[in-house]
Amino acid sequence: MNSEIYKIGVLAEIDSRIDELQDELGDLPHELDLKRLFKQQAEDTVAETEKIIHEIKDFCTKAKSTLVELKEREDQLMQQQFNVRNNKEFDAITAEIAHIKREHSKLSEQFRTEGLKLENLSRILDKQKEDLSESVKELNEKQKELIAISSEQDDEMKDLYLKREKITALIRPDYAKEYNRIRTMHKDTAIAIHANSCSGCFNSLTKQLVVDVRNNLNVFHYCENCGRILLPEDFSVEESDIDKL
Repeated sequence: MNSEIYKIGVLAEIDSRIDELQDELGDLPHELDLKRLFKQQAEDTVAETEKIIHEIKDFCTKAKSTLVELKEREDQLMQQQFNVRNNKEFDAITAEIAHIKREHSKLSEQFRTEGLKLENLSRILDKQKEDLSESVKELNEKQKELIAISSEQDDEMKDLYLKREKITALIRPDYAKEYNRIRTMHKDTAIAIHANSCSGCFNSLTKQLVVDVRNNLNVFHYCENCGRILLPEDFSVEESDIDKL
């Protein structure tokens, strides 16, 4: 179970078995997939905002230090003006002081603007974290609801969900995220090629794409028509690989 595509195929097979048990559950499985997607989007939003806040804080720290240095340099130059020997030296120092004042003013304004932005982003982050917390809560509630309704297949369902968690942990996080995104549109997210066509939408595939799918088992390839993940034509999952999860 080394290649990413094989792991995705195992995940797809497990999801297929879960779907068979969940047919009687109506829209609940789809709602659960949406909750997973919303939670992931909320996590990504929080992470992006935290990154921006970190960058602003780093700028403010450096800017504060630079402002102190500029002020100290300005004070030094003003003292030097009392000891100049001629008008040329006085004019040179005066020009440098004027330049430092402009730089100080410019950086001060930027520091103020970034400070306001930081305050605003901090409030936004608090709201985003609240949204994330709510998404986690809704996801957990939906999962509990699913388990409760699935009580008749309880043991088998629990085993499949446990295996799903285990195989997902073995898949690259970005690949797992992409798989879950596509699954909100197609239950048969990963589909094998058949007779040089996507067996999900039956769209004809180019020979080069078929070859690429067969030879690059650690890279996602998609049907250009339906967007499903393509598996090699001879793809199959070993039952033993599922059993040992």
